[in-house]
Amino acid sequence: MVSRVIQRLRVMTVTGYATLRITLVVLYRVNFRGGYPREFGDRLLRWWAGKLVDSVRIRYVVHDPHGLELEPGKRYIIMSNHRSHYDIPLVILALPGSIRMLTKKELFKVPLWGRGLKAGEFISIDRSDIEQAKKDLAAARRKMESGVVLWIAPEGTRSRTGKLGPFKKGGSIMAIESGATIIPVGIQGTENVLRPKTLDFHLDQDVTINVGQPIEASRFTIEQKDLLLAEVRGAIAELCGEADDRGPEGLPG
Repeated sequence: MVSRVIQRLRVMTVTGYATLRITLVVLYRVNFRGGYPREFGDRLLRWWAGKLVDSVRIRYVVHDPHGLELEPGKRYIIMSNHRSHYDIPLVILALPGSIRMLTKKELFKVPLWGRGLKAGEFISIDRSDIEQAKKDLAAARRKMESGVVLWIAPEGTRSRTGKLGPFKKGGSIMAIESGATIIPVGIQGTENVLRPKTLDFHLDQDVTINVGQPIEASRFTIEQKDLLLAEVRGAIAELCGEADDRGPEGLPG
């Protein structure tokens, strides 16, 4: 019992230190030096991701049978299942490109931190305001064309069961509107590292990251968003070992 408590404290200390350090560095660069280049942000994120993954001693392998290569000027969106807090740092470490997350618009309003997110090229779409949504989408397209690779969890939140949940339509709509190439990714094993709603860390877990065949969202119209959602969900389900006959909403068809 004592060893489990010490282990938990160690992991939380490393996680807190890494997150605090990257936060302070970003805020300093933004507020006192006017920002930082994308390559610097990439290095920060990969350092942070490496610290988190190393703290729980995850052993991960990447299977990429299609040999993913990012073409300059092309728009990419990574979509993956989401079973654990460790999915994000693992995606950052395992896949190429300047990976940034689709972020809640409310976070951009937080004093200081909102400036850090903006400088870090994180993306948000405010769909409550049509005109603002158009501007946000145009900005997102430009960022992706310049090399930012967007990560979206189509489930919208972490799975509480470890199983693939229903997909929200927002990611498919954004992919169609931006003419992006979707990179489906299936992550297996992160649910064993940290169970939802617990602080019970399990070290030395094996994780597999499967990269699928890219899907061209430009083949679909907005009216066909459910077809794209179903194709993406089917690909991710297969990549994470959950291929089944469920419908596009994740419910029995």
